[in-house]
Formats: sequence, C-alpha cells, structure tokens
Amino acid sequence: MAGNVYGLDLGTYEIKIFDKKKNRIWWEKDAIAMKNKKYIFAAGNNAYSMYEKAPEDIRVVFPMKNGVIAHFDDMQYLLGSLLGTDRRPAWGSQYVIAVPTDVTEVEKKAFYDLVFHSEAKAKSVRIVERGLADAIGFGMDVLSEKGLFVANFGGGTTELSVLSLGGMVMNRLLKTGGEDFDQAITGLVRHTQDFLIGTLTAERLRREFGVFEQSTGSSIRVSGRNLVTGVPAQAEISISLVRAAMKDPLEECAHAIRSMLERTPPDVRRAIEGKGICLTGGMANLKGLSTYLQESIGLRVMTVSEPQLCAVRGLQKIILDRDYYKRLTYSMLDEDYRWLR
Repeated sequence: MAGNVYGLDLGTYEIKIFDKKKNRIWWEKDAIAMKNKKYIFAAGNNAYSMYEKAPEDIRVVFPMKNGVIAHFDDMQYLLGSLLGTDRRPAWGSQYVIAVPTDVTEVEKKAFYDLVFHSEAKAKSVRIVERGLADAIGFGMDVLSEKGLFVANFGGGTTELSVLSLGGMVMNRLLKTGGEDFDQAITGLVRHTQDFLIGTLTAERLRREFGVFEQSTGSSIRVSGRNLVTGVPAQAEISISLVRAAMKDPLEECAHAIRSMLERTPPDVRRAIEGKGICLTGGMANLKGLSTYLQESIGLRVMTVSEPQLCAVRGLQKIILDRDYYKRLTYSMLDEDYRWLR
C-alpha cells in the first residue's frame, strides 16, 4: 500500500478518520449549517455548535440518516470541507470505509462514490463491513473466532452483527438510535407536563439518568417552554419519566437481539454464549445499558472504554495489518465483487 491510507467511519452525527501517515484518529461532527435553505454557512463542529441555537434563517442539517447518506451533495461538501483543512490528505491516497451490511447495493455504492469522486482525488476506495471493523476495534481476532455478536448502538441506528471466522453470518440494521431515545423523552415530557424541551436537553437527561444506575427519586431542572402560557420556563424532570420514555426503544433493541440469536446457527451460537455480546457505539456509554441488556437477553454483555471509536480503531488495525486488509476489504469495482456474482 504505497502512499497514505485513510480509514473512514461515517456515522449519523460524527465522522471519524484514521490517518495512517500520522498514525492518529480524529473526528468531527457530521453537520452542515444552511442559511436561507441554500447557502452553506458552516460545517462540522462549527455547524453543530449552532444546533438549536441559530436564528431562524440558519438551519443545521445532518447529511446522514438511518446509517446511510441521505443528502449526497451536502455530505460530499462536508467531507471536502473537512479534508480541506490543515489536515488535508494528499491527493491520490487510498481509503477504507466502514459501511453497514444490511443496506441496499445502491446505498453501499453511494459510500464508494462519495469518497472516490470527492476533492480528495482518491487513488482507490475499499469497503469493509462495520460489524467486522467494530469487532477488531473491540480487540477480537475475527479470523479465528467461531462466533461473535456485535451490537453497535449509534446515534441514528443500532447495527447487530453475527460473525464467524472472518465472515458475516447475519446482520440487521435497526432504525433505532440515540435520536429515537431523545425524541421519546421529548414527547413524553410534552405529553405529561405540557412542557417543550429541545433535543440537546433530552440528550442531557438521557446521559445523566441512564437506565439503571441512579435512584428513582432523582430529578433535573431544565429550561424549555411552557405550552400552556407559551413563555420560556424551567421544570423539574424526574428520572422515572425519562426511563419510562426509553422503555419502548430499549425493548425493541433487546427483542431484535434475542430474535437474531434464535436464528443463529447452533455452533456459532454456542461460541457467542461462551463469550458474550460486544457492545459498541456512542450509545454504549449510556449508564446501565449493558446491565439492562444482560438481564433482558440472559448473556454476558461486554464493552470497552470509548466504545464509539471501536469501528475506526478497527479500521486502523485493518489498514496496518496486511492480512486483515487483504481478506476483509474489497472494492466495488472488483470483478469478483461478492454481490455481483
């Protein structure tokens, strides 16, 4: 692999990049601020800092939705903007992108085209399933393990992957992520207290209270708008209300994991039962989530520090390990591209 190589993990709310030449990982918010619905005002962290704070003529948008590219032109501009800083990659570099498996071929090709036709002038673009990158970043030897279950709880989706001996046995992408938890909290607060809070406030409540780890009598005072009087106000939001709001999306995710385990081949399932479930993604930091899943599913649930970086750290190991690179990545231009056989 001559020249520099970059690993890209394009998430719903963050873009994470591994730079081989500098051997470092950096990330930026996956957001664009639009002025008057047609002019790009800011991108990345600068755009996200305006979220729910900008005037009416500036709207912050997220080009990714449900794990795939929803606004291709915006996403391409954002990527070009990030690569156009002082961290700009040299033209002709190679790229490895982590993508969900359980999406259409058109959506996979969009990831490929996004980078190949960007300002970076990529020499080559290769694809790897995010579940494999996650497991490698978690510290697993995916080429020798007979059964691994990876649950990536992200901001926009939850991706479930069953792996065996370096291959993908099953994969499912749930359109349930951190934003759904926040919307559920916002909706229940509005319904029960006639009080409107923003997405960032709902996210704060989710992070502070978690699932299991605090007393049921706790509460947090937050700012919002009283829907009866129509004026800004403050209100006490209890932990019991927040956990009630998160109950349905949590159960949906647990049910999906149980369902996938039931459909897993017996030999692979036995290996998973012996090792447990690998919990990754930004939502893996939610207090008590691993305990909830462990009690709901009946299997050990493991996580690591900074689980949101598992996929990009997996890309780092894949790029630095020639055997991983050769066996786990592929180009959509290859004659033996697996989905075109």
